[in-house]
Order: sequence, then structure tokens, then C-alpha cells
Amino acid sequence: MALLQISEPGQSTAPHQHRFAAGIDLGTTNSLVATVRSGQASVLPDDQGRVILPSVVHYSADGVSAIGHEAAAIAVEDPFNTLASVKRLIGRSAEEIAESLHASQLRLEPAADTVPRISTAAGAKTAIEVSAEILGALRERAERSLGGDLAGVVITVPAYFDDTQRQATRDAARFAGLNVYRLVNEPTAAAIAYGLDQGEGESTIAVYDLGGGTFDISILKLSKGVFEVLSTAGDTSLGGDDMDHALVAWLMQGAGLESLDASGQRGLMQQARQIKHELTTAQKVACDLSESGQSWQGEITRAQFDELIAPLLDRTLKACRKALRDAGLRAEGIDAVVMVGGSTRVPAVRDAVAGFFKREVMTDIDPDEVVAIGAALQADVLAGNKPDSDMLLLDVVPLSLGLETMGGLAEQIVPRNTTIPVTRAQEFTTYKDGQSAMSLHVVQGERDLVADCRSLGRFELRGIPPMVAGQARIVVKFQIDADGLLTVSAVEQTSGVAAEVHIKPSYGLSEPEIEQMLVDSLENAEVDVAARMLSEQRVEADRALEALDSALARDADQYLQADERKNIDAAREAVLTARTDGDTESIKQAIKALERASESYVARRMNASVTEAMRGKTLDEYKTLQDQAP
Repeated sequence: MALLQISEPGQSTAPHQHRFAAGIDLGTTNSLVATVRSGQASVLPDDQGRVILPSVVHYSADGVSAIGHEAAAIAVEDPFNTLASVKRLIGRSAEEIAESLHASQLRLEPAADTVPRISTAAGAKTAIEVSAEILGALRERAERSLGGDLAGVVITVPAYFDDTQRQATRDAARFAGLNVYRLVNEPTAAAIAYGLDQGEGESTIAVYDLGGGTFDISILKLSKGVFEVLSTAGDTSLGGDDMDHALVAWLMQGAGLESLDASGQRGLMQQARQIKHELTTAQKVACDLSESGQSWQGEITRAQFDELIAPLLDRTLKACRKALRDAGLRAEGIDAVVMVGGSTRVPAVRDAVAGFFKREVMTDIDPDEVVAIGAALQADVLAGNKPDSDMLLLDVVPLSLGLETMGGLAEQIVPRNTTIPVTRAQEFTTYKDGQSAMSLHVVQGERDLVADCRSLGRFELRGIPPMVAGQARIVVKFQIDADGLLTVSAVEQTSGVAAEVHIKPSYGLSEPEIEQMLVDSLENAEVDVAARMLSEQRVEADRALEALDSALARDADQYLQADERKNIDAAREAVLTARTDGDTESIKQAIKALERASESYVARRMNASVTEAMRGKTLDEYKTLQDQAP
């Protein structure tokens, strides 16, 4: 298994000038940038001393009018031109965005292409473009604070971000003029920030990361600078925003409000977020609503709020159970639990996690800042400013990757929870005589049938030399880099013809879909095995029929007797019927019956072929041919 030595980029054994590098936490609700100065990592403030940049962008007819705090202040009065929580939209399809919590505050353009676009006064914008504005503001802040250009950055992403979401994040950084050293999973960055990799012995930690719009739980094994992700689980559509929406629903019910316009929704969301923050320290908070001509006053207690968010916490603990199960551990086997993300400030969250893991949780570093600090520490290494670092990062593939084979079967090449970066190869061959091209379909999922998996991409290998079916040797290689980005290539060994594809689908896989795929793979294990066996037997029937038809077309009149032809035709028809309507066993028996019916015909063809091959050969030449036979 290949390991990633992250001290490679920019390093030299010769003296060098310090290179400016930064770590960026591109968050759903808030974003931060941090750097290392004089050996210490710290987040960088704006000119007003604020370290947090709200992940909000306001557009006017002239273009971008405000980013961050100023944009958030305009959200209520101009909701459709103020875009927030775009991290939940990045890498998503128009259908997924339309079903999101924020859909009522967005105006989606008619789907002209595969990338969803949001209407604003400045024109249609994608989630990638909005993210680029936020990253650009953070770049300017860092370069102003450091007094020079950034050589590169490390950007953090949720561990459960799929390939599309990671690619989209890289694209946003490129648009913002940033050189991305690497994308790092947020839980890994948090562990770096706490220095948990510096211990002498081995330790196993859980990183519970609940932000504004995403949730991750990762189980990491740390040993003398080596980070190995044993398992990961989570939900890219679960976070503090959902708590706010639950509170909004409660407030609307209390005030007797059935619906609100976009401006009212933004205003009530801001009020709900403020109430949530106050309940972090207070036992009860007064509520004063004035919406749509109606006024309502009341109060909410922390106990009531805890009850509202209990289903959300249950979803996070369900993911924690799965992560432990995948790592082959029990809660008692965890040495430390790190809390990450602003939403972990909620007392009920900390209590639930401490109860689940049966230990006190680590909250020493500000949960809003910890990820950016960890990213900054790694960026400092990647910039070559810390050449003595021997840090290694080993992350994992969240879902299995493979290819479609004959019969609509999914052949796994890289199983889920495989450590990355990784390269895996497997040999395939042709199905038909003279086949000169092969279509390769890359899929993701845990089921045996392609129909139950997700399509990631397709490409073709052309120029295969014509050969007998099964003779070609085609090596298909899956390469996943340290950012979790996938490249699939195929090479025909005798001719050297090659083709490859960088997997970059048009939109991502939602976390509920990921979770459902894993659940389905367990619940349908027996069904999948039976379906695979049936499909494989149908492919075997196709092969038998094709070989027979090819032989009959060439020399049936020469080697086949009339009564044999009748029996073979009947057996052939029986295979066709069984293949269409029968089960695995009936197809198998029909193929055997066809083999018995054509046994004499096949023997005569083989004898004739041997006789022809030996015509004019001496005994010594015959022995030489035998020795050379494969």
C-alpha cells in the first residue's frame, strides 16, 4: 500500500526562504484562514479583528457587492441575491438542490446543462463560483496579514465529501487564484491541531465534527506522526442549519404562522440562530416574533430545545456506531474524542457524545478554529517550511469503486475503507471474437448489480487487435490520489493501446444515498448473491450459444449429421428459454444438456482440426509443437 509522504512539495535540503502558506476551513456557515508564524499556528483576523468570515455572498447588478458579515446583514432585505450555505449545494444536482432546506431561498435557473445555476442580480451563479468568492476574500485577508503572496494552501473538506464535491472545491480554489497543496479531511486536520500525532505510543481517537451544514465522524489511529483513518461515516446534509430549521418550525407553530416569504424565512433563521447561541449558556431564552403582521411573545427552555434536536443527535450517533463497527472497535477502545465544529458548543451535543463514548470529550481548542489551525500546520509542512517533518496521512475510500462486467454485474476493484492514496489494477478480456473496442463503465457502491450502484463515468478503449474471445489482456488501473480524486486507465497489453478517464461527474452523491447504499448492501446480501449467480449463468449461456452458432455457421454441413442437428437445435432452444425465464439451476442444466447434445459434433471438429494441424509434420515436429503449447 502506497503511503503519502506529505513533506515532498517545495522541500529542499538547502537553506531556503520561508514561504507563506495557509490553511483554510471552507465552512457551510463560517469560514476561516490560519497560518503558522514563529512555529505557532493561529487564525487570521480581518481589519476589524474578526476571525470568522460568514460564508455568505451578496450579488448586485454590478457584481459582488459584499462578502461575509456585510453580506449577512443584507440577507433579510434581499434574500434571493444573498447566497449562503453553498457548501451544501456544491457538487449537487438541480434536483437535489430543489429538495434542500434552502430551496425556498433560491431561484434556480432552468437546467441548461449539468451544473445547477442560481439566479442573482449579477446573473446566474454556480455554487463553485460563490465558494470562489469566499475563498478569494480569505486569500486577500491572508496576504494582507502576511505581507506577501501565498505559495499555497491546504483546504479542508468533510471526510464524506465524494469525488465530485472534492473536485468542485478544487475548482473554486483555482477560480480564487489559490494554489492548492492538498485537500485534507476535516477530522484529520483537527487531530493535527491537537498534536495527537506527537505521542510516543499508539492511540485511537474519534473526531466528531458537527458544523453548520455537514457532519463527520472519523476513527483515526495515530502512531509517531502517522495518521491512519480506520473508518469514516457522516452526513453531508446535517448540521447546525438543521437545528435552526427545527427551531424555526417550533417558533412558527407557537406564533401560529403557516408560511413565510423568503425575507421572513431569512429573518426567522437569524433569530433562531441567536436563540440557539444564547441557550448554550442560558437555561431559557425569551422569544419575540413580529412577522406577517402577527406578533408573538414566549420563551423556550434548553430542555425544549434539546428535545427538538434529539432526532438530529440520534442521526449523528447512528453514524458513530457504523464508524466503530467498520473499524472493528467498541466505544471503550477509543482513547480520546475530539469535538470539532461550532455546533458542538451545544451542551446537548457534548453530553450525547460523552455518553456514547463513555468519556469526557476534548474541547480545549475553539471548535470553530481547530480545523483551520490543523490545516495551517500541514500547509506549513507542504510549503517546505518544516523539512524535518515525517508526518504521514492515510485516509480511506468511503464507498467501493469498480467496473461493470458482462451481465450488468459490478466488479469491485477498490473496496470501501481502503487506505488512500492507492493504486489497484485488475485484468479483463474480450467477450467476442475479433472485438476491437471495449466500453468501460466506472461505478460506485456496495451492491452486486450495476443497477443498484451509482454511475461515475464511462470511457472506451479502442484499437484492440482482433483476437479470439478471451485472448486479449486488458489491464484496468484505478488510481486514487491523496485528495481522494480518481483516475481510471485501461491498457491492452500486446498492442499497448490505452485510454483513461478522470472521474468528474456532474454532481455529487448525497449522504442519505451513501448511507442507504451501505444499508442496502447488508439487507440485500442474499438477494444480491442470488442475482449475481443468475446473471453469471446467463452470461455463460450467451457464451455457449455464441460459440455454438459460430461453429455451426462455419462447418455444420461438413461435420454434423441430420439427426444430431435436430437434437442440438432443440437443446439450443431450451437454453434460450431457460436464459429468459429460468432460474440459475435451470440455466445450468440447459447448458449441460446442450453440451451433451453437441458432444459428438465437437469431437469430430476437434479431430479434424488436429489432423489438419499435423498434416505433413514429423513425429519430432509434433513433440516440438506440444512443448511450445501454452
